[in-house]
Amino acid sequence: MGTDFNIKPVGGPVAAPIVRPLPDAARNAVETDLPPPKTTTAADAAANVRNNPQPDASNLTDQVVIDRAAASIVYRVVDNRTSLVVRQFPDEARLRLRTYLRAQDEVKREQAEQARYDRTA
Repeated sequence: MGTDFNIKPVGGPVAAPIVRPLPDAARNAVETDLPPPKTTTAADAAANVRNNPQPDASNLTDQVVIDRAAASIVYRVVDNRTSLVVRQFPDEARLRLRTYLRAQDEVKREQAEQARYDRTA
């Protein structure tokens, strides 16, 4: 007698039906008696609606600017109609931080240079 043991399925695979649960709005809705033409269905909470439409890509311009105070290159996407910046990398806060840190480094460098020349013999 062999030591191997195989089990083979009989017949084809069985397709399980997909049961989608009702949205919370439909499950918690109050029953009403309305004629069929006046009935509506509950809104699905999963369907998110955007209140901020994306600007038209044809009105956008890419810009590359060199910020001398922060000593970095800034990439911007600007709306041509309003001249407002839509996206920017790095953002304003990071540019201000870089400017501040660069100014601090210059102060330290000046103090170190001044201390080097102010020594008396």
